Amino acid sequence: MAKNNYDDSSIKILEGLEAVRKRPGMYIGSTDSTGLHHLVWEIVDNSIDEVTAGYGDKINVTIKNDNSIEVEDFGRGMPCGMHESGRPTLDVILTTLHSGGKFSEDGGYKTAGGLHGVGSSVVNALSQFLIVTVKRDGKIIRRKYANGGHPDGELEVIGETKETGTTIWFKPDPSIFSTTLYQYDLIKERLREKAFLNKGLKIHLVDQRSNKKDTFQFAEGIKDYVSFLNQGKTLTHEICYFEGKVNRIIVEVAMQYTANNYSENIYSFVNNVITKDGGTHELGFKSALTRAINDYARKYNLLKEKEKLEGVDIREGLTAVIALKIGENQLQFVGQTKDKLGSPDAKPAVENIVYEKFNYYLEENREFANNLIQKSLRAYRAREAARKARDDVRLDKKKSKNQLLNNGKLTPAQGKNKELNELFLVEGDSAGGSAKKGRDSRFQAILPLRGKVLNTAKCKIDEVLKNEELNTIINTIGADFGADFDIKKCNYNKIIIMTDADVDGAHIQILLLTFFFNYMRELIEKGMVYIAMPPLYLVKSKTKSKEQKYLWTDDELKKYTGNNSYIVQRYKGLGEMDAEQLWETTMNPNNRMLVRVGIEDIGDSEQRIKVLMGDDVEPRRDWIDKHVSFVTEDNFEIGSED
Repeated sequence: MAKNNYDDSSIKILEGLEAVRKRPGMYIGSTDSTGLHHLVWEIVDNSIDEVTAGYGDKINVTIKNDNSIEVEDFGRGMPCGMHESGRPTLDVILTTLHSGGKFSEDGGYKTAGGLHGVGSSVVNALSQFLIVTVKRDGKIIRRKYANGGHPDGELEVIGETKETGTTIWFKPDPSIFSTTLYQYDLIKERLREKAFLNKGLKIHLVDQRSNKKDTFQFAEGIKDYVSFLNQGKTLTHEICYFEGKVNRIIVEVAMQYTANNYSENIYSFVNNVITKDGGTHELGFKSALTRAINDYARKYNLLKEKEKLEGVDIREGLTAVIALKIGENQLQFVGQTKDKLGSPDAKPAVENIVYEKFNYYLEENREFANNLIQKSLRAYRAREAARKARDDVRLDKKKSKNQLLNNGKLTPAQGKNKELNELFLVEGDSAGGSAKKGRDSRFQAILPLRGKVLNTAKCKIDEVLKNEELNTIINTIGADFGADFDIKKCNYNKIIIMTDADVDGAHIQILLLTFFFNYMRELIEKGMVYIAMPPLYLVKSKTKSKEQKYLWTDDELKKYTGNNSYIVQRYKGLGEMDAEQLWETTMNPNNRMLVRVGIEDIGDSEQRIKVLMGDDVEPRRDWIDKHVSFVTEDNFEIGSED
């Protein structure tokens, strides 16, 4: 148990809070749905830091009827005395930016995931009200704040208790956020992830609006996480789990190989925060894995003299979760965000633990080891075939570009500014023809797609390269693909999928999104992939010859037509629009609707693609029955892509 020296003297003030309401995006990223949910993550992360420090094993999260949020933990409780600055310590924590126990060497937190030390105060600044209730030192103490973090009344002692903990109840300010509607499923996914990462922690989520409830608790932590990620896949062995401590860095790794799966899925975390861009800990893991497999293969003469398996071959079909706990003095990230770990000590710590323990696992499981090496050799041969095909494309790159133009597929943009140019992937030659005529040729390029592309969730890399439509897309975008994808070489700032509003169009959308997710994921992560939203109807008045309107939904149609007399044209496909109509409704940046495709949770996205695009029919049917809405209003962009 950590020494409990988290008291009033532990709290250090670094700077004030004045700028938060003026520039909230600097602190929470945005003021849309993403920023709204970030407020929840900040408070939950602070509660989890208490659990990590050794205090409490349960967290309750409640979405109330008015879309306010309550987070209750059972940690030590925030200090409630007077701070050395002469102010109540609760005011220091909740109204002063960069204040908290994580900046003090004796604050009681060896590791912390709370982001940038701004969590509670920023949430307070961006809320209509925030009420903190603390159970500590035998008392129940309450403090209210209103209108962006201003104290509302005096600090109150409202009861006595033998318990400890902190409850924060806040309601986001609608004058700050474009939406204040919390999404249950999104919060559920994040809390489930946190429970996986903290073995034994119980997190209870309640939505008073819908009476939905979920409780997450995983006795085996990240081993259970790997089991969850591999649901429905063909497994080749039991989950490997390694843990250890090197140079004060605590390392946990869980990994498992699956059959008939050609991608690798590695999820890494530091202090409960996902590092989606990897870093030194992932480098250490990959290095250890590659070295252990090659050493074993050499030891038992399973490779030819000149053969050497590369990491990409060995990791085919691998699912792994890497979780580190690192102290503040060793913690380094690359850049301004926490997306990539830069701590130099993390690489040897992970490498030493994984190499030693995976080596032992291979020796104890000879059949698995031999099968893995044979699988890796098959991956190596397939990769060599893919490399040859890719080299052929690169050597003949100029010819490939000319072929795109000569065969009538690509109609390029006249402008050369990659920051402005857009690529429309259009279903069918008919719609492609209208799009070519209706586009703004200065910055819009058109690539018609003939038929459906491959389902890349079920095929190998060499099959992808042999597919004419996918090869054309790769060459048109110009940034390569897979491990060689380089977003800096991308010829377009926006990739816009434009298909018919029917089942076939939706299928083409998901096939393309699966391809981008598997082989050009950074396009999605950077918000460069969009889905166009063409109208479903054109209604014309029978009595007023010039009165007409485009409508996108059946509800709009009912509201607009009512009891009046209208002629309704239902667009069954993009090809039914002429060039002017397609430009006016779907391609004009001032009028069009676009859905920006994003990734909220990588593990959940992987699961959904597996369900929707995999071989198992029943999970797909169940998912479709439960999810009837493809688009939420928060994702719409009308006349803007900001």
